[in-house]
Parts: sequence; structure tokens; C-alpha cells
Amino acid sequence: MNLRQRPQATRGGGPTYARPEMQEPFNIIPIHNLLADHPSLRYPEVRAAAAALRAVGDLRKPPFVQWRNDYDLMNWLGLFFGFQDDNVRNQREHLVLHLANSQMRLQPPPNLADVLEPGVLRRFRRKLLENYKSWCSYLGRRSNIIIHRRRGGDDVRRELLYVALYLLVWGESGNLRFVPECICYIFHHMAMELNQVLDDDIDPETGRPFLPTVSGDRAFLRSVIVPIYNTIKEEVEDSRNGTRPHSAWRNYDDINEYFWSRRCFKSLKWPINYSSNFFSTAPKEIRVGKTGFVEQRSFWNLFRSFDKLWVLLFLFLQAALIVAWEGKEYPWQALESRDVQVRLLTVFITWGGLRVLQAVLDAGTQYSLVTKETLSLGIRMVLKGIVATTWTIIFSVFYARIWAQKNSDGRWSGEANKRIVDFLWTALVFIVPELLALVLFIVPWVRNFIEELNWNAIYVFTWWFHTRIFVGRALREGLVNNVKYTMFWIIVLASKFAFSYFLQIKPLVNTTKTLMKIKDVQYKMHVFFDGTNIIAVVLLWIPVILIYLMDLQIWYAIFSSFIGATIGLFSHLGEIRNIKQLRLRFQFFASALQFNLMPEEQSLSPELTMVKKLRDAMHRLKLRYGLGQAYKKTESSQIEATRFALIWNEIMTTFREEDLISDRELELLELPPNCWHIRVIRWPCFLLANELLLALSQAKELAEEPDQLLWLRICKSEYRRCAVIEAYDSIRYLLLVVVKFGTEENSIIANLFREIDQCIETQKFMVTYKMSLLPQIHAKLISLIDLLLQLDKDTSKTVDILQALYELSVREFPRVKKSMETLRQEGLATRSRSTEEGLLFENAIQFPHDDDATFFRHLRRLYTILTSRDSMHNVPVNIEARRRIAFFSNSLFMNMPRAPYAEKMMAFSVLTPYYDEEVLYGKEALRGENEDGISTLFYLQKIYEGEWTNFLERMKREGMENDDELFTTKVKDLRSWASYRGQTLSRTVRGMMYYYRALKMLAFLDSASEMDVRDGSQQIASHDLMNQNNSLNGVQSGLQPASQKLGRTASVAYLFKGHEHGIALLKFTYVVACQLYGQHKAKGDHRAEEILLLMKNNEALRVAYVDEVNLGRDEVEYYSVLVKYDQQIQREVEIYRIMLPGPLKLGEGKPENQNHAIIFTRGDALQTIDMNQDNYFEEALKMRNLLEEFQNFYGIRKPTILGVRENIFTGSVSSLAWFMSAQEMSFVTLNQRVLANPLKVRMHYGHPDVFDRFWFLSRGGISKASKVINISEDIFAGFNCTLRGGNVTHHEYIQVGKGRDVGLNQISMFEAKVASGSGEQVLSRDVYRLGHRLDFFRMLSVFYSTVGFYFNTMLVVLTVYSFLWGRLFLALSGVENGTSNNKAVGVMLNQQFIIQLGLFTALPMIVENSLEQGFLTAVWDFLTMQLQLASVFYTFSMGTRTHFFGRTILHGGAKYRATGRGFVVQHKSFAENYRLYSRSHFVKAIELGIILVVYAAHSDVARGTFVYIAMTISSWFLVVSWMLAPFIFNPSGFDWLKTVYDFDDFMNWLWYSGGVFTKAELSWETWWYEEQDHLRTTGLWGKLLEIILDLRFFFFQYGVVYQLGITGGNKSIAVYLLSWIYMVVAVGIYITIAWAQNKYAAKEHIYYRLVQLSVIMVMVLFIVLLMEFTKFKFLDIVSSLLAFIPTGWGIILIAQVLRPFLQTTVVWDTVVSLARLYDLLFGVTVLAPVALLSWLPGFQSMQTRILFNEAFSRGLQISRILTGKKSN
Repeated sequence: MNLRQRPQATRGGGPTYARPEMQEPFNIIPIHNLLADHPSLRYPEVRAAAAALRAVGDLRKPPFVQWRNDYDLMNWLGLFFGFQDDNVRNQREHLVLHLANSQMRLQPPPNLADVLEPGVLRRFRRKLLENYKSWCSYLGRRSNIIIHRRRGGDDVRRELLYVALYLLVWGESGNLRFVPECICYIFHHMAMELNQVLDDDIDPETGRPFLPTVSGDRAFLRSVIVPIYNTIKEEVEDSRNGTRPHSAWRNYDDINEYFWSRRCFKSLKWPINYSSNFFSTAPKEIRVGKTGFVEQRSFWNLFRSFDKLWVLLFLFLQAALIVAWEGKEYPWQALESRDVQVRLLTVFITWGGLRVLQAVLDAGTQYSLVTKETLSLGIRMVLKGIVATTWTIIFSVFYARIWAQKNSDGRWSGEANKRIVDFLWTALVFIVPELLALVLFIVPWVRNFIEELNWNAIYVFTWWFHTRIFVGRALREGLVNNVKYTMFWIIVLASKFAFSYFLQIKPLVNTTKTLMKIKDVQYKMHVFFDGTNIIAVVLLWIPVILIYLMDLQIWYAIFSSFIGATIGLFSHLGEIRNIKQLRLRFQFFASALQFNLMPEEQSLSPELTMVKKLRDAMHRLKLRYGLGQAYKKTESSQIEATRFALIWNEIMTTFREEDLISDRELELLELPPNCWHIRVIRWPCFLLANELLLALSQAKELAEEPDQLLWLRICKSEYRRCAVIEAYDSIRYLLLVVVKFGTEENSIIANLFREIDQCIETQKFMVTYKMSLLPQIHAKLISLIDLLLQLDKDTSKTVDILQALYELSVREFPRVKKSMETLRQEGLATRSRSTEEGLLFENAIQFPHDDDATFFRHLRRLYTILTSRDSMHNVPVNIEARRRIAFFSNSLFMNMPRAPYAEKMMAFSVLTPYYDEEVLYGKEALRGENEDGISTLFYLQKIYEGEWTNFLERMKREGMENDDELFTTKVKDLRSWASYRGQTLSRTVRGMMYYYRALKMLAFLDSASEMDVRDGSQQIASHDLMNQNNSLNGVQSGLQPASQKLGRTASVAYLFKGHEHGIALLKFTYVVACQLYGQHKAKGDHRAEEILLLMKNNEALRVAYVDEVNLGRDEVEYYSVLVKYDQQIQREVEIYRIMLPGPLKLGEGKPENQNHAIIFTRGDALQTIDMNQDNYFEEALKMRNLLEEFQNFYGIRKPTILGVRENIFTGSVSSLAWFMSAQEMSFVTLNQRVLANPLKVRMHYGHPDVFDRFWFLSRGGISKASKVINISEDIFAGFNCTLRGGNVTHHEYIQVGKGRDVGLNQISMFEAKVASGSGEQVLSRDVYRLGHRLDFFRMLSVFYSTVGFYFNTMLVVLTVYSFLWGRLFLALSGVENGTSNNKAVGVMLNQQFIIQLGLFTALPMIVENSLEQGFLTAVWDFLTMQLQLASVFYTFSMGTRTHFFGRTILHGGAKYRATGRGFVVQHKSFAENYRLYSRSHFVKAIELGIILVVYAAHSDVARGTFVYIAMTISSWFLVVSWMLAPFIFNPSGFDWLKTVYDFDDFMNWLWYSGGVFTKAELSWETWWYEEQDHLRTTGLWGKLLEIILDLRFFFFQYGVVYQLGITGGNKSIAVYLLSWIYMVVAVGIYITIAWAQNKYAAKEHIYYRLVQLSVIMVMVLFIVLLMEFTKFKFLDIVSSLLAFIPTGWGIILIAQVLRPFLQTTVVWDTVVSLARLYDLLFGVTVLAPVALLSWLPGFQSMQTRILFNEAFSRGLQISRILTGKKSN
């Protein structure tokens, strides 16, 4: 290899290293060639780590292989244990990078920088193998990591080998990375073999030196990984793609938990025993089944997992009922009665009963875990049931004895009291375990200590309470946190119980008593138990109990909102909300930026931590409130100001690149470098606006006062002081430049200014000069600058102005007029007599050159300062730019760790999983129009109008002449511009690459000397403007010169010296896991080219993909491949290719995709970023501060996940997107804030969270991937983290952008996915363990912030159902008339329902908005939302959540729903909406609507219109929301023509008779079968429950039949039975007509008409006879329709459940055709109101106004007018 000279470090550009040909490609650093010229190899730490790996020394070399001199310890391990070469290369770089970075961080630095510090390696080994150590200790095995501290050098090598071995095992494990303890098992045995090789053991069987059992090419993969992988694969195939019950197959967790028991050593052995019953090759009968937990589908899981919560709620309800029944005003008065006290003891009987229930449920769901090996588990289940039953019986007996004694004595005698005491002693024994738990709760560290001990004695003691598992031990928090979240929950529970007692239970008890007194109830129908009111009482209580069970969620929402707001206030959120507030604090902001983003100088003696923290806190306080004027320092040390200017200008430059601001705004916002001999810091123009004019008016006012007073006044505003000095210095410089140097006039000007300076110094300025003349001088100066800025500079005019200025300043301005002589003496007039005075300045003017862009830039600035009259509050105009500036400036006043030097920061990676979404929008996609003639580009231009204007301005500056070029030469820029406003991969990549850019800049500023910074700022200004002129003047001579042109700041990148790239590459990597990139390349897909383009433009970007290689004979090999774009050879190069054990996707796609790419990530931290996220340059600057949080303790642990705040950027797209983003915003800020502190249960929600990479790497990765159960893969990373003793925090001084779905259909699919995911969480072992292993209060927090939210949403809907069905029964049975108290109950329930809806969604939103934008803004936003029908949307999405959550728990069927993240300008057809919402919303809304109509018709209470409205208004609101929301939020939803077309389309879909393979979009029948898929996979209980629920539809018929006139008041059961004849006849008629249609319709049409006619004749005749001979009324026909239609629907639903039995019979065809008729009926019912609203004029435009923002509404109207004109 030819070694070249290292080139000189160069300014500017990227690194200039060149690579010799045919060199091995590398990822980040060329470790294989340490002499290569690469910026990162300049660091001795990298060489030290690489050298440590080279120290093979006297180790025994692997046999059968040629050992090469350049091999190192990694190769040694690879050859001995059969690892793949690329795995070895990948992990070598991984290890070297990590060790080098860790050594860089050492403080103080080691003496020898190029020798690996043993402490660094030791700490890394402890961290990486911590989980392995605790696994060994848990299973009672000795760890195989043997390190003798005496050996010195040997020791370091041995430690390196252990670490390297673990990384190599992990790097090649593929899908087994999801089973961390399996990896521990493999590592345990391989470390044992490594020890035998290192200790030169002799193999007893061969008598030769010991060799590992697995060695050879790819041997590790083939012999160890593949057999276990195949077992997982077989299990997944067994599960029929996850549709079989979870209990029937083993998922990742089951495989992993097999390694939590010692039987794995007995059964699997080492070398692995392939005949073990663990593998899928073993017969099903003897194969290992589920381990650790069985997921059973049932609602009882909610009770099982959170039993303590339900026990509390039920026991309180019972106690409250007993106390309230006494009828006293306050509970304590009732408790004085001994009877009440004794009755309260029944809670123990109930408690015992609930324990029995828990034991039965445990046994019923977990019985399949019991095998020969786990017999003790079965024994415990049985014993628990027996013990709980015994307790219940004992309590019942003792309780009965108390009353028996009392009744026999007739009073509370001593003996009776003694029996009460006996009962209490028994109860005390019963609650001993609870008391013990309480004691341990108060001293959490004791509990943690005990749980971490792996002693057998402790297992015996805790055996009764829970199964011994590896996770979920020692989870208690510190005492302070304990107190915080305990206080929170005590307040919440106290509020809830007080409310429930006084406002729910007590009022109802009185009503109940009244109802019980009524004895002779007149029923209007047949009842099976006459004369009692029990049914009415039950129906009255059901809704109240449901509300009682769910309203804790509301109390939680209320208190968490206020606690969150309080924490936010103390974190200083929202202190700078807008540019106006920033102006007030800008000078402190400059200091705050220095303080937070620039590292502090390291003192040689490290200070005490507490003292340092106190000093930092004091400094922050000063900055925040401007105490001690921290900004004075900024000016005195000009270097600080320049450093601030560099950072601020770079931020503004990125704003300009993103087209958020225009060129003009950039000039107003930037901080120009210091020049023109200006003595003060040059604040951005937008701060100095108007200040000079104010100073002038002050000078006029105070003309007679002393100088000091005026100057004090001016100095009150820092900006005014700077504006005055800058204007003065600039004018002096300008005049001296414009008037030729060396001329007499030039010296006159110099003398004049010298004199003025002297007056100012001696404080005689006001005395010497007339202040009244200042405005005239000011006006003349403005006209002078005006002239200079013009293209054709007029010399004579300039001379005139200069002469006028001379007259004013020299002759008029002084208060005392001076004679000509005096003026000449003072050098203020010309000497030579020959020149007439009128000719002054005539030959002395030299205009600056037109191309001197720097000069004109400063001149424009001076002009702005002199002339601006408005206060520029609207700079920048763009709302997003204002928001970002405000957030960034505000965040710098919040508490964050100090930034380390770039070299000493933690290294980190970003990982983004990508499947096949958009990378860049194509030209055609942007231009293509929808049916309204609206293209995506038009839509974007309207929504981002300002940004489009700025984009055009930028293009013109870059040489575009007319707009047509956008689709030719500038098409790339256009596509990028549009893509950066969508949710595309290119937007995400641009955002994440800001980290790289920020790191390079920070690295430069960290190491730059004062000279570098000062000269640099000047160079940037001149260099950029020079470049700009050259490029432009070369292209077109006709362009405006620099005097007219607005400039653009150059980037700091111009100043880089070369080492910045090295640092940035060492500290940051971005890996995008483009799973299908290989396939895209093979097909020539445009996405492959676009991804390549991204790699080409972003040096630090790496793409990982899965490559499938066909070997023929159906054999396929799968590889994880990492590629990058090589800037030297200008093409894509493959870096690593690591073979996988088989196909990647066994579980859920996204986590599998993340998992295959995670081996290519680097650094201590890993940020997970989704495909729909974005980042901002100014936020990237704070990343190194954020990473320092990993060093701080939060409670008793350091963080393992740093939660980061999000900003939802899709809010501006449509009103729906705004509602969604408002809801999300409160979730990702307020909610997360409270969950992290004080509740300590924040999980991970797929947000831009930063993971402690090595902690997670050894504990199963950053998500879970089991099929279906882990469909919400992200949150399981949080569950896993919490259960394994991690700590999740939340930080709000940094934010990442996030896109959300913007159309109703997309949003609903997203909600459906999340709700289904929650349904699956309910079944999962993680939730069960959190419910049981956390203390009571944290368990409450987990419940109400995860599955409880969905469960309680469902309870809200069930409350409405139960309330309405109860009302219906009371009305139809006639009970309602007998009771008077009912109105009150109805109205009370209703108000409750409204309160719930409001509080669920609105309160957190309003509170968070008030905090961040101010109270009035928040209220205004809320009102605007209501006008845009936000409540309709929130009610609708409540229905979505309820439907999918409930259905998933009952029947399963959760699946990943790809929502597609496009823009919504497309009208969705009615058929599509019907398919999506018919079962989840429409049918339910129609059901509730029918109940309300029947109730209105038959209830006496409802006769009073007001009462009816008051009782049912919120129910009607629900019905309307569920029916109309899909049309209200559908573009052109109320367009008459579209409605007509939609109806035709719907009919075509409904009657389409396609083949077997027709899609659901085309055929009703396919859709109908798909819609009941969940019933095929559900279990027996699911089917039974479904049938029971469907029976409710038969009640309509039962209730209404007795109200018909034809019954004549008969209440016999026969009436109901006879009514079924109607059903039979109706079906008979339908079948007859269908038969006639099939037989005659086509050929003998006349017969078909005859059959129809005869059927109609018979029906009419029958009705006439009925009316004549019975009491049949015509209205009965309508009533009976309302009665029998639900019955038919009920029959169809039950038939669907029984489909396996019915499908082969004749009946099935009738069921299908009836179902089609019902869908037709529902479709027409839903479409009728839509058609009516479409027909009414004005509705369509109102809907557009509701749906889209103003700009787009205007644009839409304009485009319609234009297209109309065109067509004419």
C-alpha cells in the first residue's frame, strides 16, 4: 500500500483525504490501515484502542488456518469460534470507536494518550455484561468472566476478549437479539470455552490442546443460531400469521423465558443438544410449551392484572352503600351506629370473594404452564383457591355469629361485642401480608435490597405471593419520589371518593328506596316476576356504577393537567412565547447561549460538585432575570459577541435554506460582523428598529438639559444606546469613504467628528450644539444614502447634499456662530482662497465600486436603522419561524446540563426504520390533479404561501429567469421543496443530518482561537459576497449590482480546518434501515435512486438493508448489508455483509427492521426516529447537553431512556390535522411530563427518545417484536425498561418535529391501530407484571396512562348504551310512569356524560396551551376549535377507540394498519367511508337513534319536549357525530353532484357479483366476509359473549309488540310468540320474490311481474282485513317496522357467529342476501341526511371553510373560477 504524505489542513470544504485504489472499504474509520490519512485517525485515543486489539502476543494461534501478521484479537476470536468475517470487521470498528470515545471523555485525561486506559475497558465490560452477571447470579451459576487483578497486561487482553466475544455473539444473533437471556446462555458457554483456550487446557478426549466445540466458516451461525432461530420460525408458522390464540404457540418472550430456569442447562446442554424438547423438531406432545405466562383473550385480564385497583373500588362501593343507606347527612354521623359498623365488616367477605375470583382466574388462564417440571406452580394455584375460599367461609360464619348473638340478646351485649372483636382479630390475620407490604413501601430500599438477593430462603418466603421471575425485581423508587407520587394519588382518590359518595351513591340510594316502596306496578307487557321493581332499580344503578368505575380517569386527567402545568411553570416553559418577548430578553439570550452551548473552561482542580452546581444555578438565575446585567460582559469581550453571532447567523442561514424567511428578513435578523470601526455590538436590525428616531425625539425634548440626563435616558434601552452609537460611527465611516482620502474636505469631516467627540467626552454636547437641527441633518443623511443605493449615482446631487450637510453641521448646528477665520483655524473650512466656497466637495467624491457587496450590505443596514419607523414586530412573518425562534430562545433559559467539549461528548447514533414510503415527491405526483383540478403542488403553495414566495426568490437568486424553469432545470429543487413539507424520508434525513452540521460547527468553535473567530466572521462576510458576485456577474450581465441585491450569509463551514469532520464522524452516525432497498435497486425503483441521492448528499448517512440471494433449488440466503456513498470514487460501496439465519420478518415488521440494523449503529446513545419526523438545526445544537443527562441521577437511578419533547408540524394542513396535533401536543408534552415526574411511569411511545444503547443492547433491544401481541412495539420497550430496573425521564428543552395523519380516514386507521395495540397490551405479560410488581400507586399510574384510558373510553360509551337501553325498558314496560324521581336521575347522568367528554379531551389541551401560549390564546384556540366542530371529531374518535379496543380484547384481529401519510385534498367516496365506518360507527349510531325514537314515541316523560331534550341531547349529539363526521371532514363532502355519484358507486359496489378473488373495494360480499374475520379466530368465550350481546336486538320486538293497537292490551306471552309470524312471513315474501327473480326475471319477465303483483295484492288485502276486524291501527305498521328490523339484524349477527355450522346449509344464502339488504338500508339511512345537506345551498362552502384554513379556502375558490373560465 502506498503511503502518502499527510496533506496540510485546509480551510473550507470537507476533508480532503484521498484513498489509494482497491483499498478495503470502511464505515467510519479505516482501522485496517492506521496510517491512512483520515481526520479521525489524528486522535491518539483511536490508535490506542486499535493497538490494544493488536496485542495478540503469545496467545495460542488457531489451528488449520494461516495466521497473518495484521490479525488482531477480533480475528483470533473469529477464527476460533467460527464468526463471519464481516461480523468481525463490524464489531472491531464498533469496539474501537467506543473505547476511543470513552477514553476521550476521561477527566482528567490519562498521562499516555496513545495507550488504552484499563479503567475505560473495565467500566465498559461491567456495563455490557451487567445483565449476564445478574442472570448468572439469578440462576445460581458462577459467571465465566474470570479476571485476576494481578496479571497486568494479560488482564486487559482477557477483558478485551470477553467484551469482544459478547459483541460478536450479539452481532451475529439476528432475530435472537430479541431473546437476551438466550444470548446470555450462549455467551456463558462460549466464555467457558474461551477460558479453556486461554488457560491452555488439554481436551480429555483427544489429549490435545482444547478447541471450542464450534469452529470453522460460519460455524457459529449454522450450529448455534440457526437451530434456535428455526424453532422461533416454526412457532410463528404454527400461529398462522398470529391469528391463532396466543396460548397455542411460543412467541419471542416464551423462548426467552425458557432461559430463566435452570432446566435450560439440563435440557439444552453445551454443545447444544439438538434432540432437546426445546426445539421445534421435538414432537408437539413432549415439546416445551408456553413459559412464564399464557396470554388468554378475555376482559378478565383487566381484573387479573390490576386486581388491587378493582378490589379498592368494589370495597369502597360496598362500604359507601352501607353508610348511605342509613340516610344520614354525613357519613360520620351514620358511622356512630353500631349496626352500620358491623355491616361494614361484610367488606371482608367481599374481599375474600374477590380473592377466590382472582385464584380461579389465575388457574383458568395459566393452567397450561403446569408441567412435570413446574408442579409447584400447580400446587400453588390450587392452594390459593382453597385458602381464599376458606377465608370467605370463615368471615361469613363469624359475621353470622355476631348477628345471631345480637338477635338473641336483643341488643349489643358484651357477648355480641366480644364476637365483633373476634372477627376483627381474624381480619387482622387476613391483612398481615398487606401490612407487611405497607411497611416495605415506606422503606423502599429494604425491599429493593431483599429482592436483589438471590437467596433460596427468600424464594421460599415469597413463593406464595408470586412466581419467581428474572425481571420485575427491585423496582421500588427512592423515598422522595415515593412521597411525591403517593401524595398525588391520595389527593386524586380522596376527590374521587368524596364526589362518588355525595353526588352519585347518596342521591341514588334515596331514589332506590322510593322505587322499592312502590308495590303494585302496572306493567305494559308480559313480565315473568310481577309486582316488584327490582329490574327498574338494576337499570337505574348500572350506568351509575359504570360511571363510578370510570370517573377516576377524569380525576386523574384534571389533577395531572394542573400538576403538569405547575411543573412546566417551574421548568420555565413558555416564558418567551413570541418575538416581542424575545426582544426584551435578547441581550440575556446571547449570554444564555454562551453559557449553555459553549463548554466551560476546565479548571485544573476539579471543583466540588455541590459548589459548582450552586454556582451554575446562581448564574442561570442572573441570566433569566437580567440580574447583574450579564450582557455587559458580552460587549466588553468582543470575542463572545462574535461567537454568538456565528451561531445565531448559522441558525438564520438554515432558516433561509428552508425558505422560512426571505432574503430581506435574513438581513434584518442576522448579526453582522464588526467593521466600519463600530464600537458596540451590532444587534440584529429587527431589534434596533425605530430606536434611533426615539433617541432623536428625546434629544429634542431634553435640548436644555445636561448631557448626562439625555444619555441616561438613551441608555435605559440597551438597543437605543447601540443604535445611536452604531449610527454615529457608521455615518463617520461612510462620509470618510465617500469623500476622497487626502482631500481637504476629508480632513474637514475628520476634524468635525473629532470636535463632536471632544464635546461628548467633556459632556458639553448639549451646551455646544442645537438639538432642534438634528431632524434636518437626519433627513439629509437619509437622502445621501438613498442616492448611494441607486444604480446611477448622480454626482451633482451628491455634492448638493454634502454641501447642505456641511452648512447644517458646521454653520447652523453650533449654538455659537463661528467666523470664517475661526473655522479655518479649527480645520473646519477650506484654506485656499482661490477655491470659491460653493465648489466644496465637487472634486472630492469617490463612489464605492458597485461590486463591493459588503459595503452595500452595511449601507442598507445603516439605512434601515435611520429610517425604520415601525417596530418590526412581524419579523419574521412566517409563524413556524417565529415559533422555532421563540422555543429555542426560551429553552436556553431552562435548566439543562452544561455542554462538554465536542471531543468529550457522548457519541450517539440515530436509527430510522423505513419500508417503502415516499422518499421524494415525483414531478408527476406534484402536478397531477384530483377530480377538482387541485394538484398537490397547488395545495402546498396555498398552505405554505410565504415559503413558496421565499423559494421562488431563492431560485431567482440562483439564476432562474422564469417560473417555467421549475419543471426543467430546477426540478430537483422543486421536488425537494415539496418533499420537505410532506412526511417523506428526505425531510427526516435532512433534519437528522443537522446533528452532523451542528457537531462540526461546535467542534470548530470549541477549538477555535480568538483570532480564528474574529477573522473568521469577517471572512465569512466577504467570502460569501465575493462568491455571490462572481457567480452572478458571470451568468448574466444584466443583473442588478450588489447595491440592489440582498445578500445571503455564508456558512461557518467555510472556516473549518479539517479536524471537525473527524470529530463529527466519531460522535455521530445516522443509519436508515431501508429493508427493501435491495429489491428496489433490482427493480430499478425510483426510490432506490432517491435514497442513493440522499447518501451522496449526506456524508454521515448509512443505509442498512436486507439482501436476498437466490442460490437456486428454492434456497435463499439472507444478509444484513450496510452501504455508504464513497465521495472519492463517486459511487455506492458495500461496507459489511452479514449473513442472517433466515428471513428477517418473523414478528412485527418495524421492530424486526430496527433490530437488523441496530448492529451498525455506534456510540453510547441511540435516538429512535420514525419516518415521519423532522429536526431543526438550532435544536441539534443542544444534543450534547441532552446526552449529559445520562450522567445525572433521577431518583435512585441514572436514566436509561431520555424522553424528548415533540412538535407536531402537520397542524397547519387542515382543521382535522390541527385537532389531532392539539390532542397529541398535550399528550407528548403535559402528559409525558407528569408521567416522568412525579409518577415515574413514563414509558416509550415511538417518540424521538434517546436510549442508553449498551444498556438496551444486552436486554433485548429497543422494541419487542412478537407477532400481534407487540403490535404497539414501542411501548413494550418502555415496559421492558421499567421491569428490568431502568429509568425513563422527560426533557423539554429540546424538541424534534413529528408528523401526524391529516385525513379522517388516516386518523381513524391510526386510532384503530393504537386501540387494537392497547387491547393486545391488556393480554400481555408485561402489563400483568407491571400491575403486580410495582407498588400500588405506580400501578395506578400505569393503568390510567396506558390500557385504562382505552378501557374507560369504552366505559363512557357503554354508559350511554346502558342508560338508553334502561330508559327504553322503563318506558316500554310502563315502570317509568310510576316513578317521579326519574327526571332528576336522567338529567344528572346526562350532565355527567357531557362533563366526561369535555374533560377527557379538552382540559389537558387548554392547560398546556395556556402554559405555552398564554391563557387568552388558549381560550381563543379552544373556541375556534369548537366552531370548526372539534367536538364532533373527538366524539367520533372515541367511537373508533371503543370499537377496536373492545373487539381486540374479545376476538383479536389486531393488525398493523398502514395509514399512508399523504395530503388530504381528495374526496373519499361514500362506499369507502361505509366500508371503514359502518360497523364501528354507523350501525351503532343507527341503533342508538332507533332507541331514542322509540323512547320518544312510548315514554310519558318524553312528552314534555324540554325534559326529552335535556335527557337525550348528548345522546343525539353522539348519534349525529358518529353518522356525519366522515362527511363533514371529507373534502367536498356536501357537493350535490358528488353525493349523487357516490350513491351510484355505492349501489354498484353493493350489487357487484365478482369472482372469488375480488377485492373488498370492489365487491360488497368480499368486504362482508372480511369484516367478520375476527369471528373465525375468536375462541368459544368470544363467540358466546358475541351472541349474548346480539340478543339485545330482540328486545325491541318484545317491548314494542305489547304497545301495538292490535294486541288490545293483552299481556300474555303468546302475543310475543305470535309476533314471530310477522318475521317468518317477511322472510317468506323476500324468498318468494328472490326465487321468482332468479327463475323468471331474465327470460319470462311477465311471470316475475305477476308474482310481484300477487304478493302486493295479498299484503294489501291482509292489512285491510286486519284494520276491519281487529284493533289494528295504521301507525302499527311504522311501529312494527321499528320493532322487527332490529330483530332481523340480531338474527344476521348471530348467524355470522354460527357461520361454521350454517355455511354448508341452504339457510346461508338467505342470510347473505338479507345482510346485503340491511347494508343497503343502513347506507341509505346514513346518506339521506348527507344528501339533504348537499342539496341545501351554502353548505359546501361552509364545510370547506371548516375543513381547510383561510388561505386554502380562498385559493380553492379562485381555482374554481379559473377552471370555469377556461372551460368556457
